[in-house]
Amino acid sequence: MRTNLVTREGYNKLKQELDFLWREERPEVTKKVTWAASLGDRSENADYQYNKKRLREIDRRVRFLRKRLDVLKVIDYSPQQDGKVFFGAWVEIENDDGDQKTFRIVGPDEIYGRNDYISIDSPMARALLSKEVDDDIVVTTPLGKKEWFINDIRYDTHAE
Repeated sequence: MRTNLVTREGYNKLKQELDFLWREERPEVTKKVTWAASLGDRSENADYQYNKKRLREIDRRVRFLRKRLDVLKVIDYSPQQDGKVFFGAWVEIENDDGDQKTFRIVGPDEIYGRNDYISIDSPMARALLSKEVDDDIVVTTPLGKKEWFINDIRYDTHAE
């Protein structure tokens, strides 16, 4: 089950994607489909077939985004979060081998295309919640239990 939480920046990006698909890309692809259909035989018309397929993809994504945006709950930064790991936090952790990782805990809709974001639903994020700097955490992974040490916690108090 995916958590229905999203940062303000994540919500705005999803909204921008929806607006772009609906107001810009869909009308453009619709024009191409209409033009290609006017050429005659659609069964062997690659322009028609490709753009018709793209139109279905756009429509499917638009339907998904509309439904998803309706159920998402935007979580904004609050000063009470300072000092502890909560949704939206940037966290720097380190293990006994000196391996360091820095990432932000966000909603599952925000992690795609980002190597520095992890989902609130991930085992790492769940282990980090409510912890403070200098706390140790144990994360259960498919390779066994891993221990990490929290070096830093920060929140972006402005939109990206």
